[in-house]
Amino acid sequence: MEIFSIVLIAIGGTLLFEGLIWAILPGPTRKMYIGMLEQLDDRSLHLGGLLSVAAGIIVIGLTVS
Repeated sequence: MEIFSIVLIAIGGTLLFEGLIWAILPGPTRKMYIGMLEQLDDRSLHLGGLLSVAAGIIVIGLTVS
C-alpha cells in the first residue's frame, strides 16, 4: 500500500470518529470541549499544538524512510 493511501485512510478514520462523536452526542461533546478549553491557557494550547506537529512529522518521516 502506498504512503498516500495510508495517509488518506488515517485522515478518513480521524474524520469518521470525530464526526461520529458529534453526530451521536452533540450537546455533551460541546460541553466537554468548552470545559476543557476553558481550563487551558494559550501557552498550553500552543505547546500541545507544537508537540502534535512534531509527532506528526516524526511518524511521517519514519513511514516514508
